[in-house]
Amino acid sequence: MRSEPAAPDAVLLDMDGTLVDTEGLWWQAADAVATSLGRPLSPADTPHVHGRTIEDVAAYLLPDDLPDDLPDDPPDGVCALTARLTDAFAERLRRELPVVRGAPELLAGLAAASIPTALVSASPRSIVELVLPRLGHAFDLVIANEDTARGKPHPDPYLEAARRLGAAPGRCVAVEDSPAGVAAATAAGCRVVVVSPREGLPSLERVCSERRADERT
Repeated sequence: MRSEPAAPDAVLLDMDGTLVDTEGLWWQAADAVATSLGRPLSPADTPHVHGRTIEDVAAYLLPDDLPDDLPDDPPDGVCALTARLTDAFAERLRRELPVVRGAPELLAGLAAASIPTALVSASPRSIVELVLPRLGHAFDLVIANEDTARGKPHPDPYLEAARRLGAAPGRCVAVEDSPAGVAAATAAGCRVVVVSPREGLPSLERVCSERRADERT
């Protein structure tokens, strides 16, 4: 008889597309920058844009023939495009910031149960700081893109969150929406709850009962 999984030591939550329905706004921002470079986004670009760090997207969009309004040196060009993407995303967030259905209830339940929480985002801290007031939750820890050498889909952000919270990754539940985020959390050894902003977030009971992939057989 299979035993029930223990309550998690911590719940580690992604931000964009998980707690706030911003993936469409991020796509709009990336598409606006891409269009300014003469290459509008298409569905084929989704894996390179959705759930990736802004620096990764900037490097992906950087053209081989640099336009006159970008620095000649490719690394400097990536930095310039990163700034453009960040500004375009922030501009849209200031106009519209929809919270995913079920997010307030899940966050309130985690607080009531005294379960430590970390926000683990691929966005830069400037973007995270725009979103945090809208969530109305006191996270024990916030991991932004600048906090690790490698971002999602590498496990580094989740490993760093677990380390700072003093929790074993295998005793943490990650809540994620994107393939890159799921890959990162899985590689870190976390239990992973995969969500969709269209369906809303699950209950506290559902999150706390999640098993790792190797525990489901």
